[in-house]
Amino acid sequence: MSIKYQAKIFVTLRPSVLDPAGVAVQSGLKQMEYNNVEQVRIGKYIELTITSDSENAARQDLDKICHEMLANPVIENYRFDLIEVESVIGAV
Repeated sequence: MSIKYQAKIFVTLRPSVLDPAGVAVQSGLKQMEYNNVEQVRIGKYIELTITSDSENAARQDLDKICHEMLANPVIENYRFDLIEVESVIGAV
């Protein structure tokens, strides 16, 4: 029996990497007189649905997907939340 999961993936720049988009947003906020904003970092949020035989197998696949496709591991970190959404009977 396969299980369907929803993955919520968060990709962020490593703390040591300059974030020009974040700097631009922070500058814009200061121009709008939001002087209480100290730092802005911009990242990516991705949702996908994956079917797997187990949560562990889904996590392994997601880790590989993130590492190979969704994030640049040299400059980005990623994490994901995995939620079971339904069991699929007879799925291949």
